[in-house]
Amino acid sequence: MNQRFIVTKEHRRFVEFANAVRKERTIGICHGDAGVGKTNSARRYANWDALEPYINTWGPRGDHDAKHYALANRSRTVFYTPKVLYRARDLMHEIDHWQIKVGICAEEHLRSLDPNPPLEMPPVALLVELLIIDEAERLTSTALELLRDRHDREHLSMILIGMPGIDQRFRHYPQLYSRLGFSHHYRALGRDELLFVLDRHWKLLGRTLDPDDFTDAQAIAAIERITRGNFRLLERLFPQVARVLKINELETITDDVIEAAASILVIGN
Repeated sequence: MNQRFIVTKEHRRFVEFANAVRKERTIGICHGDAGVGKTNSARRYANWDALEPYINTWGPRGDHDAKHYALANRSRTVFYTPKVLYRARDLMHEIDHWQIKVGICAEEHLRSLDPNPPLEMPPVALLVELLIIDEAERLTSTALELLRDRHDREHLSMILIGMPGIDQRFRHYPQLYSRLGFSHHYRALGRDELLFVLDRHWKLLGRTLDPDDFTDAQAIAAIERITRGNFRLLERLFPQVARVLKINELETITDDVIEAAASILVIGN
């Protein structure tokens, strides 16, 4: 799991949205600008940073199995990103693969809780309750129809993650659009959240952030202007801040340090 994950208000809103989609057995859309944290939140919800490498190295089991089985049972979620070039049939086969593997892990956890499980257990794939698809703009009309059919047949909840406007694209697929239950706009960090995240970054660099200090206030203003609350830009900026401090043997994070660090990065409009 990512130990540096920062639980923001937007992440909590995403968790509430995902829980609602899962509970109602419907299809939801999550949209927002690039870099605001949609993918990180979805992977965190699915425990995917731990489960994906564990499943990819499927083989002899060890002492760490119980932890992964518990994670799979807790999330009951598959996180999937379609390839840029894919055939719809292959996409569904890959989703089947992940559903079965996550289902097997969840089932193993359930068996560990009940030494005498019922003779007839549901198919392991059906233990997965939610499918999250990132980069949903890549989905073709055929893939969307196959996913809608999967939702109808298995009552599998789904979240489609994409850029702003993806909800308007789905209006062209009325049968899918009519099944959409929730839409979630994932926003950039607000002022209070930005200060919370910056406080964490200052501490990682061995400093203490004081918004009332003039120098820190100037640095905060520079970061606000450069990143506009974009989480990914913040994550890219601070390794460069650390580099600038080290090269120039500086102790204080100033707006000049922030500007120097930002000048190294390619930052879009």
